[in-house]
Amino acid sequence: MVQATDISPSRAPEGLVIKRVAIDTYRENVAYLHRDCAVVRAEGFQALSKVEVRANGRRILATLNVVDDTAIVDCGQIGVSEDAFARLEVADGHPAQVSQAEPPESIPALFRKINGERLNREDFAAIIRDIAGLRYSKIELTAFVVACNRSELDREEVAFLTEAMINSGRRLDWRESLVVDKHCIGGIPGNRTTMLVVPIVAAYGLVFPKTSSRAITSPAGTADTMEVLANVELPFERMQEIVRQHRACIGWGGTAELSPADDVLISVERPLSIDSPGQMVASILSKKIAAGANHLVLDIPIGPTAKVRSMPEAQRLKRLFEFVAQRLHLSLDVVITDGRQPVGRGVGPVLEARDVMQVLENDPRAPDDLRQKSLHLAGRLIECSPDVRGGDGFRIARDILDSGRALAAMQAIIAAQGSKGFDHHAPDLGELTLDVTAPQAGVVTGIDNLQIAHIARLAGAPKVRGAGVDLARKLGEPVQAGDLLYRVHARYPADLAFARQACERASGYRIGVASEVPHVFVEF
Repeated sequence: MVQATDISPSRAPEGLVIKRVAIDTYRENVAYLHRDCAVVRAEGFQALSKVEVRANGRRILATLNVVDDTAIVDCGQIGVSEDAFARLEVADGHPAQVSQAEPPESIPALFRKINGERLNREDFAAIIRDIAGLRYSKIELTAFVVACNRSELDREEVAFLTEAMINSGRRLDWRESLVVDKHCIGGIPGNRTTMLVVPIVAAYGLVFPKTSSRAITSPAGTADTMEVLANVELPFERMQEIVRQHRACIGWGGTAELSPADDVLISVERPLSIDSPGQMVASILSKKIAAGANHLVLDIPIGPTAKVRSMPEAQRLKRLFEFVAQRLHLSLDVVITDGRQPVGRGVGPVLEARDVMQVLENDPRAPDDLRQKSLHLAGRLIECSPDVRGGDGFRIARDILDSGRALAAMQAIIAAQGSKGFDHHAPDLGELTLDVTAPQAGVVTGIDNLQIAHIARLAGAPKVRGAGVDLARKLGEPVQAGDLLYRVHARYPADLAFARQACERASGYRIGVASEVPHVFVEF
């Protein structure tokens, strides 16, 4: 979290006090003043203007909302949103002062990017400094994101942006010569390989401090699924202790203050569905480098409904990742994988946690695609060890999993982080269900990743951990009319009704003949 800036205390206008307004504005400071407030009239404030709020020697910049309802704020109060209240670190009723804010210093650079100009290292550093300091409004943030998307950043600019984002927050140092990480660019439901790769690699002995994200537009992130098993909101000091003892952890990255500007940018990128290559590269690499990794395996899935749809597109993205990683002294191994369908059977936190534990226990019911992909990715990480010959990683990873050492490593990590007592043999799934069946006999020739993820979210995932989609058929499998394709789990009738409507519009499955199953070339 970006802290407010210390300033010398100043006397507030008489009667103007802080009021906490219980509105989550998602990484934006918002202030509320009544239209008839003397300060509004005297300063000529207008809605959406930028104001500076000072209280108790603290200062924040906020976007102003002017209100007419005294139930929100009256004339003697300045309301602040939840984000702003947390940064001011004062109590309700504390005296405050408000004034017009100076525009961010980087605005001229922003305007040049809007006009399509190329920016240099200093320009990006200034922009990211202001973004991390919450000096940009959502309008200015949107302008920056759209400008970078419209006039695509060249590879030098991507390197400058990545470097600036790393420097905007904390950078962890694990005091180890080899610190590994693994990341997927996303877009594939159920792709919970990280929770298998971490214990396999940790059991081998490599340092793997995994800081993961929560879902924003997907049915589950790694942190959401791990939270079914253990606590993920770990203070950094506790995270260090766990890594020293067990060689790995799987925590939520929000507590580590890594690349905070990226979290702010995501708040506007996701609603706009903008995920340009340059911004994607800067977002991923800045987080990994800030987290202390010096060797990264990156998963780029390709498929008809994946983020990357073709091999040429994947190769272009791979080269961009490799260029920026080399500039920032990060050893990078990019792996192009099969993204034609979800990985595993479960889509949603509890369902995905069930799949992970089945693989770790070598349960015959475990999804083989999740097992195989995890072994290959873990093998690539193990091969970065100087003691391992190229090509031996998969065998070593398989031996660690088959022997139970990976399960023991995961159990130790769960216990250290604080076990939630999850029983994957009897998972707490949403008791309301909907079965989606095959309309005709044939072969599964297509599974729409986006639609399956959409249905799982409508069912309540990830907020409702036991909600989601449990797949019964995968690509190439034969079905008869009426056979189960997947089961939707929900906890609330309204969520199930929304999911039902989506399934009726489009199930996400296509049934045809075997020759229609799409093929993609992948590295394993």
